[in-house]
Amino acid sequence: MLINLLRVHLRPYWGTISAIVALQLVQTLATLYLPNLNADIIDNGVAVGDTGHILRVGGFMLIITLLQIAAAISAVYMAAKTAMSLGRDVRASVFARVQKFSARELAHFGAPSLITRNTNDVQQVQMVVLLSFTIMIMAPIMLVGGVIMALRQDVTLSWLLVVIIPVLVTAVLLIARKLGPLFKQMQKRIDRVNTVLREQITGIRVVRAFVRDEHEHARFETANADLTATSLSIGRLMSLMFPTVMLVMNLSSVAVLWFGGQRIDAQEMQVGALTAFLTYIVQILMAVMMAVMMFVLVPRAAVSAERIEEVLNTDSTVIPPTDPVRDMPDRGRMEMRGVQFHYPGAEEPVLHDISFTAVRGKTTAIIGSTGAGKTTLIQLIPRLFDATAGTVSVGGVPVRDLDPEVLGQAIGYVPQRPYLFTGTVASNLRYGNPEASDEELWRALEIAQASDFVRDMPAQLEAPISQGGTNVSGGQRQRLSIARAIVRDPDIFIFDDSFSALDVSTDAALRYALTDVTQEATVIIVGQRVSTIRNADEILVLDEGEIVGRGTHGYLLETCETYQEIVESQMDAQEAAQ
Repeated sequence: MLINLLRVHLRPYWGTISAIVALQLVQTLATLYLPNLNADIIDNGVAVGDTGHILRVGGFMLIITLLQIAAAISAVYMAAKTAMSLGRDVRASVFARVQKFSARELAHFGAPSLITRNTNDVQQVQMVVLLSFTIMIMAPIMLVGGVIMALRQDVTLSWLLVVIIPVLVTAVLLIARKLGPLFKQMQKRIDRVNTVLREQITGIRVVRAFVRDEHEHARFETANADLTATSLSIGRLMSLMFPTVMLVMNLSSVAVLWFGGQRIDAQEMQVGALTAFLTYIVQILMAVMMAVMMFVLVPRAAVSAERIEEVLNTDSTVIPPTDPVRDMPDRGRMEMRGVQFHYPGAEEPVLHDISFTAVRGKTTAIIGSTGAGKTTLIQLIPRLFDATAGTVSVGGVPVRDLDPEVLGQAIGYVPQRPYLFTGTVASNLRYGNPEASDEELWRALEIAQASDFVRDMPAQLEAPISQGGTNVSGGQRQRLSIARAIVRDPDIFIFDDSFSALDVSTDAALRYALTDVTQEATVIIVGQRVSTIRNADEILVLDEGEIVGRGTHGYLLETCETYQEIVESQMDAQEAAQ
C-alpha cells in the first residue's frame, strides 16, 4: 500500500527526486573520499614531515568538504519541499474523496477516523518520505562504498565486516518485526481516543445534564491508557534498538583497533590506513543505523498508507452520472415511484414502495412516529443516499441522471440538525448563493424571523459565528439555516423537522412569511407537530417505512387511524377539528 500510494502521488516530482538522488550521491561519495585523504595526510605528510603535502591535500579536503556541504543542503531542501508537497497532495486527495462520499460511507468510517487519516496518517507517510530522501538514499551508497573503501585500505582486516554486519542486521530485524503490529494497533487506538474526545466535546451538555462526568472521564481514561500502553511498548522496543546498534558499533571499533594495532606492530599496515579503516567501519555501521531508523518508521507509515488507501479506494454508493443531464423540463416537480431503501446489513428495508408527487405551488408534508423513515425518505431527494429500488425524479429527470451541481442548485435543504460554519452571519447565509446582496440577506432573515436577534448583535451581518453555531441558541441556529435556504432561492424547499426548536408563535409567523417565498416553489416539510403541517396541501403519514395515509388534515382525521393517534397525542378534539 505504501509503495502504491507513493508511486501515484510522487509521479509529478520525478525530476526533483532524480536531482535529490544525484545530490545525495555526490554528498556520500565526498563523505567516503575524505577518510582516504586523511589517511594520505597521516601516512605521507605527518609521518614523514612533509608540510607541503599536508597543505596541498588539506586544501583539497576543504574543497571536497564544501562540495559535500553544498550537496547536503541542496538535497535536504529539495527533499523537504517534495515531502511537504506530497503531504499536501495526499491530504487534498483524501479530502476530495470524502467530499464525494454519501452518508453511508461517512457513517462507515466515522468522522474521528477520517480526521485522523487525513492528519496523523498523512504525517507518518510524509515523514518517511522525507527521511527516505535524506537518509535511505544515502545509506546503501555509504554501505557499499564504505565496504569497497575499507577493502582498499586493508583486505585482511575486512573479515570483521563479515561478522559485524550480519550480527547488527539480525538484531535489528528481530526488533523491527515486533514493531509492525504495534504500530497498526497504535493508529486504531488514536482513532478511539479521537472518537471518545469528539463525543464528549459534542455532547458536553448531555453529559452535564445527566451528571455523567465521571463515567465519561473513565471512558477517556480507558482509551487513553490503551494508547499509552501501546506507545510504551513501542518505546521500549525502540529504546532497545539504538543501544544495540551502539553496542555493536563500539565493539567493532575495539576489535578494529585491537587487530589493526597488531598489524601495525607487524608492519603490515600503516597508521593512516588504520584510521581510515576505522572511519569506514563507523560509516558502514552508521549506514546500517540509518536503515534501522527506516525500519522503525516504515512499518508505521505502511499502516498509515493502508488506512489512507482504504479511503481513496472507497467509491461512493452515490455514483455521478457518466453523461449528466443539465436541463430539467419540469422544474420544481419531485416524484417518487416504487421507492425502497435498504441500509447495508439491515434485515428489512427502511422504506417500502414509496410513491408520491410534489409540485410547484403546493406543500407536501410528511409525518409519522420516530423511526418511521421520514428523514431517510427526504434524504433520497438531494442524493445523500440512493434508493435501492424505484425511481426518484426532480424536474422530470431521475436524480441518478442529473448533474449533481444542477440538482444541488434546485434544492434548498434545511436538515434536522442545523449546522453553521465558522465565519460570520453573512458568510453562512451566502453559503448557498455567494452573490447574494446584503438586502437579500436581510430579506431572508426577516422571513425566517431572525432579523431581530441579528440586528441586536454588535456587528449584525458581520457578527462572528463559531464552529457549528455554538455561540447562538438552537432556535437561532434553525432560523439562520432556514434563512440560508431562502437566500438560495431554489425550486424545491425541503424542511426536515426544521421548526422543532421554535415556539408556536414564531413557528406560525415563520410559516406565514414563507408563503410569499414559496408560492412558486415546491415545499416538502417533515414535521413532528401537527400544528406545523396541518395546512399542507397533502399530508403523507408514514408508519414503519410505508405510506399508510395521504390527504388533507380533515380527510386524514376521518380515514387514517395512525394520523388520528398522532393528533390525539398532541391536541384535544376541539383543536384538531379547527
